[in-house]
Amino acid sequence: MTTNTINANQTAWKGYEKFAFRVIFIYFFLQVVPLDWKYYQQLFSIDWSHLRYGAIFDLAHYEPRWSSGAPAYSDWVILLGIARVGAVIWTAAEARGRWAISYDNLYYWLRVIVKDRLAIGIIAYGFIKLFPLQAPYPSISNLNTNYGDFTRWKLFSLSLGIVPSYESFLGGVEIIGGLLLFYRRSASVGAFIIAIFLGNVLMSNIAYGGGDEVYSLYLISLALFVLSYDAQRLINLLLLQKPAAPNSFHPVFRAGGRYVRLALKTAFIFFFVILYGFKTRSSETYQFPRTKGLPGAAGVYNVSQFIVGKDTIAYSRTDSTRWQDVVFEKWATLSIRSNRPVVLDSNNIERPELTNDERTYELEGSAGRHYYRYTIDTVDHLLTLQNKNPHYSDEKWVLHYDRSGESRIVLSGVTTGKDTVYAVLDRVGKKYLLEEARKKGRQSGLSL
Repeated sequence: MTTNTINANQTAWKGYEKFAFRVIFIYFFLQVVPLDWKYYQQLFSIDWSHLRYGAIFDLAHYEPRWSSGAPAYSDWVILLGIARVGAVIWTAAEARGRWAISYDNLYYWLRVIVKDRLAIGIIAYGFIKLFPLQAPYPSISNLNTNYGDFTRWKLFSLSLGIVPSYESFLGGVEIIGGLLLFYRRSASVGAFIIAIFLGNVLMSNIAYGGGDEVYSLYLISLALFVLSYDAQRLINLLLLQKPAAPNSFHPVFRAGGRYVRLALKTAFIFFFVILYGFKTRSSETYQFPRTKGLPGAAGVYNVSQFIVGKDTIAYSRTDSTRWQDVVFEKWATLSIRSNRPVVLDSNNIERPELTNDERTYELEGSAGRHYYRYTIDTVDHLLTLQNKNPHYSDEKWVLHYDRSGESRIVLSGVTTGKDTVYAVLDRVGKKYLLEEARKKGRQSGLSL
């Protein structure tokens, strides 16, 4: 598909403007078009017969990487260096008459791919907020962790999780801004909304130590590029109160080109908006495991008796060995609070496409408790525990469980250090102020 333009609409480009555009064109082209072989390896490894929303999110979350580890601004510097060298080569080739290029056409198509890339990036986050999956309601373990044991980022995420309606509102703003980008006449409006919205997201990432600081600024840079197309006209009209000429450039497509473009755009929107939205709506949160835990055991338990080896250890908030309380989640996670130090798992990058064993949101950014995934042997009444924190990957316990009534669980077995342990757990009928407030809100017709 190619385009021609009406000659009267062609802009006279100055020499320095052409060179600056060459740098910008190459830079943003490398920023938004996937050229990394690992992206296509991921694309072809998707099980299309059982497509999950997490796979679509990962495709929409693409950003070019030149280094290992977390995303870094150094990747941008490398891309800018490549763009500078490419612009010099481009300039030399054009000076020799080898290329005859319409810069208006190139600008049009660059803006198309940048705004569409920005659209799917922001909509990908919008849907996991609209159907509040990104920041879920706090787990029982989180509700029984001291406020000071959370990192700033985890406090922010938990605060967002307790107000799902507000989280949905934020997702709706992102989706509306993204949809506006798909249409040329409303693209600048969408870019303006997204630039302001993501500016707040960027500051939140900086203030709370979020893991998407680089990515949020990446999307802001795309939004500012899209907005720059109409920026001077908007400044003249709204600030300087001067006449502002409308955009007079209109691409003219060759025979059949318009229909090809429409078909591609329709498929693009269907995959990254309609299908992705449907898949996200019908899914559970990706933050917590789906494997069910010990039936009827969910709750917080006081450790009324605790024996290690032959020593009975009285309740203590300072002893690093003595368990203070134990939480069973609805899913197969057990957490233990003690004075034993915790090396924080500080990961806070969105990763929807994870297996159950890889889902560690509940312990990320949280000290004060050790978290264990477990499997259940209902015949021999055994729980096989594995510490979920990657810093304690060698810690594995096998404990026998005995359920004496509905409110007591007795655990006994051998720890990683080969010590025998015996713990009597008594369920605490605890009420949470947050839950009580939610109940009152529902009764009065309000929601939190």
